[in-house]
Amino acid sequence: MESPAFGQVVIGPPGSGKTTYCNGMSQFLSLIGRKVAVINLDPANETLPYECAVNIGDLIKLSDVMGEHSLGPNGGLIYCMEFIEKNIDWLESKLKPLVKDHYLLFDFPGQVELFFLHSNIKNVITRLMKKLHLRLAAVHLVDSHLCSDPGKYISALLLSLSTMLHLELPHVNVLSKIDLIESCGKLDFNLAFYTDVQDLSHLRYHDDHSAKYRKLTKELCDVIENYGLVNFTTLDIQDKESVDNLVKQIDKSNGYIFAGINSAVEFSKIAVSHVNWDYYRVAAVQEKYMKDDDEKLDAD
Repeated sequence: MESPAFGQVVIGPPGSGKTTYCNGMSQFLSLIGRKVAVINLDPANETLPYECAVNIGDLIKLSDVMGEHSLGPNGGLIYCMEFIEKNIDWLESKLKPLVKDHYLLFDFPGQVELFFLHSNIKNVITRLMKKLHLRLAAVHLVDSHLCSDPGKYISALLLSLSTMLHLELPHVNVLSKIDLIESCGKLDFNLAFYTDVQDLSHLRYHDDHSAKYRKLTKELCDVIENYGLVNFTTLDIQDKESVDNLVKQIDKSNGYIFAGINSAVEFSKIAVSHVNWDYYRVAAVQEKYMKDDDEKLDAD
C-alpha cells in the first residue's frame, strides 16, 4: 500500500496571517528536518514571501478573471475556485512528484465564504486526499485582536464552527498574532477564557447593546457551546516554542506523529538548533492573561 503524505490546509479571514504563517512554518519545519513544499492556491496572491513549489497563478490569476469577465474580487475568487475544480488534473500532476517525500502546506484565499458555504474548495481537497493519499489537517487562523470585542469574538467562533462542519477535516483553530493581542485594548477575561471557549454567557454582560441584542448573543453562544467543538491554540509565528506547540497539535490531528519515529527525532532537534525566534515573547503575554481571573468573573 502506498504511504500517505501529510500536510496542512491553511485557511482564515483576510489579514489573519496565512501567507506569513506559511512562510514561517515552512522555515521551522525545514529546520527540524522535513522537506517542505508550499502550494499557493490563492489566485490573488501574486507577491509571495516564500519559495513556492506550485503556484496557482500559473493556471489562473484573479486580476485576469476580473478584467476578462467584469467581476469584482469576491465573484472573481469564486470563479477561480470553480476553474481550479474543473482543472484538478493540472494540480494533481504538479503535486504527484512532491507527495513522495514532502510535507505540504496549502495556502488558500481569505474569502471565508469559500470554506463554509461554497463546495469547490472542499471538493478539491477531497479529490486530492483520495487520489494522492494525503492526510491533511485544516489550520484555521483567526486574528487574536478579535478577542477584545465580544461581538467580533462570537463572530470568529461562529466562523470557526461553520468551517469545521463544512470542510469535515481534522481541524486546529489558532489565535494568530498573539504577541499583538493587546494592540486593541485590554482583554475582559484571562486568555484561557478565549482559548477554551467555555461558559460564554459571561460575554452578555460585556456589551453595551440593547436587551434584544444581548438575547441574540446568548442564543448564538448556546449554539456554539452545544456543539462543543471549538477551541483555540495560540500562535506567535516568530516564537520557536509557540510554533513547536502548534506543530505537535497538527501532527496529532493529521496522523503524522503516528506514521513512524521520524517525528520524535525531529522534535529532539528543536532544542539544539539555532533558530531566529524570540523564545519568551509569547510566554510573557500568556502568563499575564493566564493569571487567575475568577474574582472578576464572579463579580459579573
